[in-house]
Amino acid sequence: MAQLLKDAQIIDNHWTRVDTDSDSLPAGDIVVHHATWQQRHAELCDHQGAVGVWFDGNEEIENFVDTIINVPLIAINFPKFVDGRGFSVARLLRERYGYTGELRAIGHFLRDQLFLLQRCGFNAFQFDHDIDLEQAAKSLTDFTDSYQVAVDQPQPLFKRR
Repeated sequence: MAQLLKDAQIIDNHWTRVDTDSDSLPAGDIVVHHATWQQRHAELCDHQGAVGVWFDGNEEIENFVDTIINVPLIAINFPKFVDGRGFSVARLLRERYGYTGELRAIGHFLRDQLFLLQRCGFNAFQFDHDIDLEQAAKSLTDFTDSYQVAVDQPQPLFKRR
């Protein structure tokens, strides 16, 4: 079973990501694309396992946030290293919409970005390439203080002194 980081711990990934063109749903906990969630919502509500939703960081979440805000897992796909829109999506989900479930980064991001991804509200990280997860977990504490406000620290540094 593949592993990932969640809440700074290495855990087994028990979620199965379902392709958008898949006709059948596997047993257990699944993650479906938001378009599949919209199209097959009634069927997914009857699924014998938890259902999470994923979308690409370049997709507008405002159009469907009301239907996904209560799912246990929202995954944001980073299709390319240079595409940082998923950072903004995470902050919107946490700060504007009050999402409290697992917020997972999936796709192409780097170990060096984990601290910043965490600051934006991500609490789980599923890499699309081989990485030393123990070293990745350590990178979540690479820095002790941040100047700017974020999901993890709503007060700027100058007000904390």
